[in-house]
Amino acid sequence: MCTFVFLISFGGFSIGPPASTTKPSSSNGLTTLTAAPITSVQPAFGTTTLTRDDNSEVTNSSETREPRPQFTFLGLKLESPWRNMDWTEERKTSLMEAITSYRRSCEEVPQARVLLLGPVSSGKSSFISSVQSVFNGRVTNRAMVGSFSSGFTKKLQSFNIRGKKGEDHTGLVLCDTMGMSEDGMTGLTLHDILSVVKGHVPEGHKFSPDQPVSASETVGYVKRPSLKDKVHCVAFVVDASKITTYPKGLSTTFKQLRKHISDLGVHQVALLTHVDQVCLQTAKDVTGVYESRTIQDVVS
Repeated sequence: MCTFVFLISFGGFSIGPPASTTKPSSSNGLTTLTAAPITSVQPAFGTTTLTRDDNSEVTNSSETREPRPQFTFLGLKLESPWRNMDWTEERKTSLMEAITSYRRSCEEVPQARVLLLGPVSSGKSSFISSVQSVFNGRVTNRAMVGSFSSGFTKKLQSFNIRGKKGEDHTGLVLCDTMGMSEDGMTGLTLHDILSVVKGHVPEGHKFSPDQPVSASETVGYVKRPSLKDKVHCVAFVVDASKITTYPKGLSTTFKQLRKHISDLGVHQVALLTHVDQVCLQTAKDVTGVYESRTIQDVVS
């Protein structure tokens, strides 16, 4: 099972070994969110059981997954949580209703596009499938997931968040894409990421590190993207169990992206995945994630 943490402020977010154990900050203006599986839907977030549903959604039950550490830390419990969260069924229902009823006030933009960005195997596709499973009330896997060294997703794919059958799509779209490059040789490049954010990349485009997106070479390239073609929010997805081992080059890419995306006026959030892999207490009881000193230190 994969446990997620949303970070509602990007102030203390960083890649690489932690410099200190200070509390997370929100001074830089990027939002940090933390989240865990919604346990009323079985199985919950991050399940590895894949099936094909009536809508012919993507299925796979045999991909090879790389081994993960049992636990990094036992986890110290804080006297008071560093973020207050109501874990009741009523709160969950309220949040889901807020999403399903969300509508953009701008007629030119029928749906807000949220782009998930992160290194290979950070959990982008799993998160999309998990969100859809929660809203469907059953396990679905519309986004193909896997842990191959080069990543599973190669194309730009947009997924509507939709409720149970018969309900309309919500006003939100989650966009999945190729994992970011960790070595400068493979994965999604800075140039291609910004092309997606600006709305130049067509749906279904297959990325290739040696063939950057361009007006002359990319089939279906959108020369004059409208507001609805652009990305309206970027969610950086990071694996908590690998955050101290990511290469320095990836940290530099994150910093460059944050600056460029900020210059474009696009909102940014961070999504921390696999928090149950770094804290034993959180793995035992995800409702205590905000009482974990270990998770707090990872966020900071």
